Amino acid sequence: MPGLHYSKFIPPSLSISELECQKLDNDATDMLIDKWLERPHRPDSYYDWFQRVRERKHDANARQRREQILLWNKGVFVPENIFTRTIDTGRLIPLDRTWVTHVYHHRSMRRLTMMPVIFSMLPELMLLRGMHDRGCDDIYVIVTDLKRHEMDQVSEYFQYACQHTSAGYCKPSVEQKINHDYLQLTTAMDRNRRTPCFPQIDLTLRAILHEKRPPFIVLFSHQTMSYSQILFAHSQFVPAKDVYHDFPSGCPNPGCTDNCCELVRFPKHGAKAAAVLCAPSKKGKRKVRYRYGRRVRPKEMCNWIDCDVCFSDDPAPSCPAGEGCSEGSSEGSETGPEDGPGGRVSYAGLVCSRCKLVKYCSADHQRLDWDEHRRVCAKPAGEC
Repeated sequence: MPGLHYSKFIPPSLSISELECQKLDNDATDMLIDKWLERPHRPDSYYDWFQRVRERKHDANARQRREQILLWNKGVFVPENIFTRTIDTGRLIPLDRTWVTHVYHHRSMRRLTMMPVIFSMLPELMLLRGMHDRGCDDIYVIVTDLKRHEMDQVSEYFQYACQHTSAGYCKPSVEQKINHDYLQLTTAMDRNRRTPCFPQIDLTLRAILHEKRPPFIVLFSHQTMSYSQILFAHSQFVPAKDVYHDFPSGCPNPGCTDNCCELVRFPKHGAKAAAVLCAPSKKGKRKVRYRYGRRVRPKEMCNWIDCDVCFSDDPAPSCPAGEGCSEGSSEGSETGPEDGPGGRVSYAGLVCSRCKLVKYCSADHQRLDWDEHRRVCAKPAGEC
């Protein structure tokens, strides 16, 4: 249970945080996306990167239905034409899904709108939102004025503290280090008059992780030469290196490769270079008290958004042809449910025979999903 008093080792309650929260709803996110698409300095580094994404072709193998992938196969540069694989359901969904942003800030900023904060890291938030089919309708941001070296120190503190207190008990030496680093950060930020103070940042961040269980939290800094850090609750939520290795640093100059210009520290090199708040246990499993949900269980589900069918690991045939079925289907027989382990019903699923990237539980759900899937459905590399 979250404590009603502040402690560095017990998850606090969000109700005792003194930071104020400004909420930006789905309509505000839609408006920001429209403004971002109409920005006058196009083309820029982000647009060039998405152009490189469009040139990539996926392969026709079963691994592509489980691994992260980003595709822009057809149409103009708009979010509804760019699709990404979700890590929780395995669906291929467009980037046009919006979210509600909860921005926590110091009371001295209560008269300011937080829309510029979200606009400055909108491409990163769109991609991270697209990676999750469920549980990412709300994104949490804590606004600070930390400088670059202070953001480095704060990020290292939260990684160490969360990794070593996830079991509810830590060794005396670990507790001593956490107390020492906490006091050092608090003193340094008070001396530099940072707002909010470090105890409020620590309280709010750990309370959000414990109560809301988001897949990630953003520590935003409005310092000119600093950057914003993305703290991931689990390594499963980190973008894949193979997909985002050449993602731009945030500088609007297309030719800039200097990390000192980065506005958001987006993990381009996978989990090893990302700020992850959980650590592997001795048994090889990952545990963290403040993790999102009880467990991270990637699934492969029917690509129709309103379907809850989860597939088994059995090989799946191609989707059958039928009236109203997509152009990507071919002749075949529909596979029905089978009895899995323990009498549990499992489905082998039907694979789209054109792109071989999505699965459906029936031809009816494929027809229902075709209006959306047609914007990305294309033959794999080697079959064109």
